[in-house]
Amino acid sequence: MTHAEFVAACRAGSLTPQIDPAAAARYLNARLLLPLVRLPVLGIGVALALIGWYLSGLAVIAVGSLLPRLVARSAPQILLDEALAHEARFHEFVASGLLRVD
Repeated sequence: MTHAEFVAACRAGSLTPQIDPAAAARYLNARLLLPLVRLPVLGIGVALALIGWYLSGLAVIAVGSLLPRLVARSAPQILLDEALAHEARFHEFVASGLLRVD
């Protein structure tokens, strides 16, 4: 299936692409370098809490803890949007097994 056929079928609703949510979350985690972003954010939150800015520190810690979960939850939709927008990404996702088109 070509990218143009994929886009047309998805927009028409005649095709439901299969995206593995766990694999999509791992892919986005690696691509966005979330572990490298998460640790400094958590450190800043702890530092804010230690210097007396408790509410600000807890808010930053909450953001650092919830961000990977939010990305993991929306990963299949993010990959589908990316596959619809870019032909190279579509072929990459199909070749790697992230996206199955039946």
